[in-house]
Amino acid sequence: MDELDLLKKDWNKPENQNFPKLSYNDLYTMHLKKSSSTVKWIFIISLLEFIFWTIISFGIKDNKSMKALKGTDAETVLNVLTVLGYIILFYFFYLFYKNYKKISTTDSTKKLMESILKTRQTVKQYVVFNLAFIVISTVAVLAIEFNQDPNFGERAHEAAASGHIFMFYSKIILITAGILTITITILLGFYALIYGILLKRLDRNYKELKKMDL
Repeated sequence: MDELDLLKKDWNKPENQNFPKLSYNDLYTMHLKKSSSTVKWIFIISLLEFIFWTIISFGIKDNKSMKALKGTDAETVLNVLTVLGYIILFYFFYLFYKNYKKISTTDSTKKLMESILKTRQTVKQYVVFNLAFIVISTVAVLAIEFNQDPNFGERAHEAAASGHIFMFYSKIILITAGILTITITILLGFYALIYGILLKRLDRNYKELKKMDL
């Protein structure tokens, strides 16, 4: 139980003189500060996540697989998706910052509750976008690479000639799906741990504000 919960527990109880009596405005101000701090951390963590993935992307640019894509349609598609991804991510960063500033300067319980709901929705959209982007990018690049890679075409032709074409494509699909499943599971765990905790704090503030606004 944090300081705010302790104070609310003994709010205006005449028999408890050891705790300060809090007015409606006092409680609102404390909820405002907690909500503002939570949204600020959402903004900071999203930026740190962006920096982490940017470093990773630069780190894998020189590996063998990425070098093999140079000059191909797969590289073009990957570059387009990367630019598009950056644009959308920066838009989310703008929304997070805008939500933080709006919550920090709000002057009514109703507006604060609306800002909390909007922030929750933005975070969920951000998580869905990141996961969908990984899946779309992987499928698009692999599809183009398989279509242009002469080694892949040769193996596919051999599998078709031996009557194992279904098994050939099934293995590729299963391996890709397995890798994506592991990646998405790890990311979902990260998002549930970090953003989930922050969203629970916002939910708790929202419920307390709703009680105050009755």
